[in-house]
Amino acid sequence: MKFRKATRNDLSQIIEMIADDELGKTRENFQVPLPTEYLIAFAKIDSDPNQELIVVENEDHEIIGTLQLSFIQYLTYQGGIRAQIEAVRIRKDKRGIGLGKKMFVWAIERAKERKAHLLQLTTDKKRPETIKFYEDLGFKPSHEGMKMHFD
Repeated sequence: MKFRKATRNDLSQIIEMIADDELGKTRENFQVPLPTEYLIAFAKIDSDPNQELIVVENEDHEIIGTLQLSFIQYLTYQGGIRAQIEAVRIRKDKRGIGLGKKMFVWAIERAKERKAHLLQLTTDKKRPETIKFYEDLGFKPSHEGMKMHFD
């Protein structure tokens, strides 16, 4: 398994994985060619040194997973850095074989390399099996998350 920074050529496969679940189907727009909004977002992510969009390849160089790490500088914790993990997805035919755990072990080590003092995530409350997975990895439900969507 190889972890590497995503390229623009990987974008279609990444969006396909993000859209390929119960919630992603309701909010993503995977089509070929990709809508321009995804290309613009990728360019912004790719140019930001505090964003790492990662793909996971198998031994045949096929993309089988993706995740995004954001490194957020702030003043609390004595000017600390927190890492946030988002959009963790595994290709449908590769789920259930332990890849998710390997991806999180990699992400935890990467956050430590970047001197983050914590790694945080949010998950939809409609995904109880995912919440249990995160808790089994050592994540604690320490805060109540709130969001305000702008339509």
